[in-house]
Amino acid sequence: MSRSGEFELIRRFLAPLATAPGAGGLEDDAALLDPPGEARLVVTTDSMVEGVHFPGGGPPGLIARRLLRTNLSDLAAMAARPEGYLLNLALPERIDDPWLEGFAAGLAADQEAFGLSLFGGDTVATPGALTLTVTAFGSAAAPVRRSGARPGDRVFVTGPVGDGCFGLKAVRGELEAPRLAERYWLPTPRFGAAEGATAAADISDGLIADLGHICRASGVGAVIELEAVPLSPEVAALGTQARLEALTGGDDYELVFAARESAAIPVGRIVAGGGVTVLDAAGEPVPLARQGYAHD
Repeated sequence: MSRSGEFELIRRFLAPLATAPGAGGLEDDAALLDPPGEARLVVTTDSMVEGVHFPGGGPPGLIARRLLRTNLSDLAAMAARPEGYLLNLALPERIDDPWLEGFAAGLAADQEAFGLSLFGGDTVATPGALTLTVTAFGSAAAPVRRSGARPGDRVFVTGPVGDGCFGLKAVRGELEAPRLAERYWLPTPRFGAAEGATAAADISDGLIADLGHICRASGVGAVIELEAVPLSPEVAALGTQARLEALTGGDDYELVFAARESAAIPVGRIVAGGGVTVLDAAGEPVPLARQGYAHD
């Protein structure tokens, strides 16, 4: 089936997602944004390339929701609330109208779930891989950055780690674990969890790597208690090596943050110095083969 032309594509699939007044029904050259009250505007952007950032042939609705949620997780890490997003699509010829319909339905489901609107974007054809980009906008009365952690803070995470990296294995058929596959496609942005934190990051590159980003920005070190790090039952059942891999695998989109107190799960503490040290149950340092995902 041939795909709609650009303007017909926008009219059929994207304009219905432009629900905010400032979006103008996608009829204008740009959108108008007004952060509420004295709040600051928080902006983040990420791109996903098929075959690099997500497996080829995935369901279009789940691809859309993962694309949106991974960006929303960045807003959550800044203690921001979502307002809307821009969407850029570079579409290979094989992308047809039914695919776009499923993709738009996935976006619509999460717009309703998280209370935001499409503001605009761009669509182009490409001879290369399917490439998707979201620029998400949020507002925060007191944004949380990576640079505020201080010795004496505790380190918290908002949920189990490892589901993302093992979920990717499940999606690829390397592991029989439907719930982990669902966790890979549908991470949950943890809005509200970082409020009151001194520093925060979302766990995209891996717990150790992303806590390391906080440490570098804050000029501090951190100690993680290996046995305190939460795992889902599915990951815990995979054994000791899986626990270590969960620390560095990434793709979880839980938050790791420093705070004096929190209702989240405590896993360690901020200390003077630098870097992240992992201790076993006997208090001995645990060697790690790697720190996390490396962006080439």
